Amino acid sequence: MEKIASKLRKENVGKVLVGESIANHTTMKIGGPADLFVEPSSVQGLETTIQFIKKIGIKWRAIGRGSNLLVSDKGIEGVVIKLGDGLDSLEINGTEITVGGGYSLVKLAAVLARKGLAGLEFAGGIPGSLGGAVYMNAGAHRSDMSKIVKKAYVLFEDGTFEWVSNEDLKFSYRTSVLQKERPGICVEAVLQLSEGSTEVIKAELQKNKDYRRDTQPWNFPCAGSIFRNPLPEYAGQLIEKAGLKGYQIGGAQVSELHANFIVNKDRATAEDVLNLINYIQNTIKDKYNIDLHTEVEIIGRK
Repeated sequence: MEKIASKLRKENVGKVLVGESIANHTTMKIGGPADLFVEPSSVQGLETTIQFIKKIGIKWRAIGRGSNLLVSDKGIEGVVIKLGDGLDSLEINGTEITVGGGYSLVKLAAVLARKGLAGLEFAGGIPGSLGGAVYMNAGAHRSDMSKIVKKAYVLFEDGTFEWVSNEDLKFSYRTSVLQKERPGICVEAVLQLSEGSTEVIKAELQKNKDYRRDTQPWNFPCAGSIFRNPLPEYAGQLIEKAGLKGYQIGGAQVSELHANFIVNKDRATAEDVLNLINYIQNTIKDKYNIDLHTEVEIIGRK
């Protein structure tokens, strides 16, 4: 890997590290090393990296700010490309916004609120990047990314780049076409917002941030909601009703504040979290005959 790293460094693609711990790049603070870690400093750096990876035929995957990831203790094979600060461009043209996939969703919501642009208030307090939000169709408070994304510039699994329309992104509850049907990562997106009162937008944004702060356990490392809601039921309510709040395996604990969160209470491993996920799923199936499916993405070596 050192030879590959050396060649990429010569191309000035951005930060290139061998054996970087992915725990440093996830909100859960869990995950083994990547064989090679690249954080491009620009879209051009990303394209150069992908061209080189395709040429030598090595495995790769992209991550954002790591807020919805559980990474194996054994790490990730091949190259991990982080869409971070080098891919955080922002262009505001009236009510149409073009924004890089690495842009912080929390920061973007705040910037747009100050501009009097409505549509992203639901994202108040949601961690992670714009690219990850498109990929997961992130949402809250009866809204989500599908309501505002016009199109996305996507890097697909085969290394090609393509603009994809809202319709072709096939958004649904916490999912998009990019997850399984056409695996890819959002490099940039065009959002359509609307004009509104700055004071009203900022107040709504602050209300959503306060709600998230008061009801979700961000005082411990975590990855956001672990399970998709099996509507019309809610995962957190089912887990709490089953008496699992505070239940712990190893260093991983069902949050005492919100039962659909698993927190890294004390040097938890990915194995601890996976064992706890399985225990919760089995318990809910036994008690209520309901299957819980994970919202958090689980990646890395088995």
